[in-house]
Amino acid sequence: MIIREATLSDAEGIAKVHVDCWRTTYKSIISDDILKNLSYEQRTNLWINNITREDNYIFVVENEDGKIIGFTDGGSEKSGEYPGYDGDVTSIYILEEYQGQGIGKKLLNRLFEEFESLDLHSAIVKVLEKNGSYRFYEAMGAERVVDNKFVQIGSDRLKLLVYGWRNLYMNA
Repeated sequence: MIIREATLSDAEGIAKVHVDCWRTTYKSIISDDILKNLSYEQRTNLWINNITREDNYIFVVENEDGKIIGFTDGGSEKSGEYPGYDGDVTSIYILEEYQGQGIGKKLLNRLFEEFESLDLHSAIVKVLEKNGSYRFYEAMGAERVVDNKFVQIGSDRLKLLVYGWRNLYMNA
């Protein structure tokens, strides 16, 4: 297993993980129509844009065959809605068959190392309440910051939890 910074040539592999993870993780949370209409091509274009942005930091994890099986990305927290938090873990996805092996922790810690080099000392992450992955963030030392936000995804209005790490380097 290798964790490394993403390059433009990774966009397609990241997009595949992104779409496949949405379809497994959110299958009973988000409407089937939205999940069915996800497109590798559209997500590839999204990730090309994300990779070329200077303020976004993306790391991928490859299996022994060099296939991307997970990724994380983030940067500085730009909304200003979370005083005391200067970083934002935008996403972390790992293919279902590779979950529960400590890969998420390694990816998150790699992103936190990047945050440290950027002089970011705290971070938030947003997660759908029904997702259950908030337990991972709790195990990684995050505490709930906000639990009364909602997000609209298609026709679904879903509760969004915001977790945060006040000091990233106590959790490494």
